[in-house]
Amino acid sequence: MTNDSKEAKITETIIQVIKEKNPQTVEQLTTLVKEKTKIPEKEILEHIIKLQNAGKIRLKKQTPPTPMKLATYLKTEQTIWYWATITIAIATVAAVFTIPENFYPWIYIRYALGTIFVLWLPGYTFIKVLFPAELHIKTSQKSLDTIERIALSLGMSLALVPIVGLLLNYTPWGIRLTPIVISLLALTLTFATAALIREHTAVPKQNIHHHKDTRQ
Repeated sequence: MTNDSKEAKITETIIQVIKEKNPQTVEQLTTLVKEKTKIPEKEILEHIIKLQNAGKIRLKKQTPPTPMKLATYLKTEQTIWYWATITIAIATVAAVFTIPENFYPWIYIRYALGTIFVLWLPGYTFIKVLFPAELHIKTSQKSLDTIERIALSLGMSLALVPIVGLLLNYTPWGIRLTPIVISLLALTLTFATAALIREHTAVPKQNIHHHKDTRQ
């Protein structure tokens, strides 16, 4: 293949990708073209710049978004999971210490909240720390889907709770109801807060290299 035909093929592929996929950044455009042509990214970027200089495509500059303050972020819909987690955790602790064992039928509320508190919240918040919610782009496969997150959350809860019990066994408090509840509450609140902070800082970081939008 001659250089002219190779460049013509790259040009055709770039324009086709822009029309069909409508990539929002140079990075996305480069990734999509590379998938189709197997050409190195550096060469694709050089060709994109040539097309821009020739007026065949237009690269629109994008102003980096101003990072949202944490206090403001706490009021958005994205943090509903955080407030729900905190509410359930605190409600569980309140139910454990206020509802007696033989107080029917209210004891079932304690059982229900306790199940969520032990089998779900520790693992869920831990997974949120490791995998904060990400912005979904057409070329990204890094975020967990719902089924994976549920499975990992249950599995991590089953792993973390025995570890907490084992550590308490070597403390003066021992494995009793009050130390276990307080320990799991502290663990859940710590993981949830750490996950919230990671989620808050993840959005600006994802756009830090996206300096330009690419449109025909």
